[in-house]
Amino acid sequence: MVETVADKDSAASRVPLLRVRDLVTSFRTERGVLRAVDEVSFEVPEGATLGIVGESGCGKSVTALSILRLIPHPQGAIERGSVELRGKDILRLSEREMQEIRGNEISMIFQEPMTSLNPVYTVGAQIIEAIRLHQKKSRREARERAIEMLRLVGIPAPETNVDAYPHQLSGGMRQRVMIAMALACEPSLLIADEPTTALDVTIQAQILALIAKLRDKLGMGVVLITHDLGVVAEVASHVVVMYAGRVVECAPVTSLFERPRHPYTRGLLRSLPSFEAAPVTKANADGGRKGRARLPVIEGIVPDLMALPPGCRFVDRCPMAIDACRDDEPALATVGGNPKHLSRCIRAEEV
Repeated sequence: MVETVADKDSAASRVPLLRVRDLVTSFRTERGVLRAVDEVSFEVPEGATLGIVGESGCGKSVTALSILRLIPHPQGAIERGSVELRGKDILRLSEREMQEIRGNEISMIFQEPMTSLNPVYTVGAQIIEAIRLHQKKSRREARERAIEMLRLVGIPAPETNVDAYPHQLSGGMRQRVMIAMALACEPSLLIADEPTTALDVTIQAQILALIAKLRDKLGMGVVLITHDLGVVAEVASHVVVMYAGRVVECAPVTSLFERPRHPYTRGLLRSLPSFEAAPVTKANADGGRKGRARLPVIEGIVPDLMALPPGCRFVDRCPMAIDACRDDEPALATVGGNPKHLSRCIRAEEV
């Protein structure tokens, strides 16, 4: 069979922007080797947003740092797996080649802008540095680009604030500066690690709307890391749920919210505050006037990655656990007849 040009174009169009396969990242500790990310796989198509959700310590941020090859050496290492950007495995590139990709083809917004921005340089100087590192622009051209980016992300009076220091800006404005810096070179992929942490609700909504707007304007893919499923529902098209270093559920956002297929995901969704299930007042708890039900919580804590329970990693906290859950760790498998909905649970059809 002869492959035509049309066949090649069609095959190329099916290659996702980002494909992570069987990624394993570990750290050496005094107690031994700790696997923070354990055989994680997912894809991000062009122009789409993937939400990665889970509690603190589940491996979300380490996954992001692994994609950018920013795991600290020698204590940390990517043991195996692949990270393909448009079909090219960037884990096999030299450090020099990787430097061309970081901040250029792949950019990242870090959790806390006050610690991510250098306090002794103006925000403009830091954006200019990022631009000139990857693009052949004069300082004047880079400054004009920095002002343009500050205007794009909604910074007032960008011609003036380009010379402001981080401490002179509010938390929301600093986060906008981080977004401007990340997008200055028009990357193909943006990784946003808890981009709305420590911001008030109004500013959170503005930042999420801004990321979605810029995604559509620039046609980039987005990996949104968060512990908040409400944030995912707002902007993501697909969701990966992580627990103790593993992917436990992966699905289109609509499918996951309509019917989660893993007890952990269901617990996360049930714990979202709503008007229908508000916490009881102290008077209600003491047997006073009739009130609403308590806000459900997931009992227990995330297991020690150096001392995981046998079988399913969620078994000790799972309300649906049975003896068989301790026999072997379930594989990630399709569920409900939906090839795009995967769950790591032997009782997924019952959830």
